[in-house]
Amino acid sequence: MNRILLILLLFSAGISGCTKSNVVVAQVKAQAAVDNKIIDNYLSAKGLTALRVDTTDVRYIIDTPGSGNALFTNSTQVTVGYTGRLLTTGAVFAQTNNFHPTYVLGQVIRGWQLGIPKIKTGGTVTLFLPSRYAYGPYPQADVGLPANAVLIFDIKLYNVAN
Repeated sequence: MNRILLILLLFSAGISGCTKSNVVVAQVKAQAAVDNKIIDNYLSAKGLTALRVDTTDVRYIIDTPGSGNALFTNSTQVTVGYTGRLLTTGAVFAQTNNFHPTYVLGQVIRGWQLGIPKIKTGGTVTLFLPSRYAYGPYPQADVGLPANAVLIFDIKLYNVAN
């Protein structure tokens, strides 16, 4: 009898875990649809044509391609200048101005990991990032970003080091 109760308990716990997982997947897909619509509407309203990074919904416009033949890996260091804006309001939440920080590509938000390699040294790119490729459902109160913020980054690539 104890074995049967144990088996039933384990079975119900397994089903409960699957249900939670399915709910999370549904929430992510629903937010993806919302983000994509926001980006598509923005691009359409501005008359912009953006390319899409592979099969992701990260869209980008190369303003200046840059030059060189740098190889990008997760350990590549990139020196950049950038302005980050909230797509829905245009509010600037981050800007480097004359300071050009260096980051390890594998340690920045996923949208940057996908978008920065589209340009070379000296190049500039505008990235349109759905929330899941930025900060997702986590608000960034220190810079004024709400949960599920859809972002635009204007990035200039100053240097690439491997």
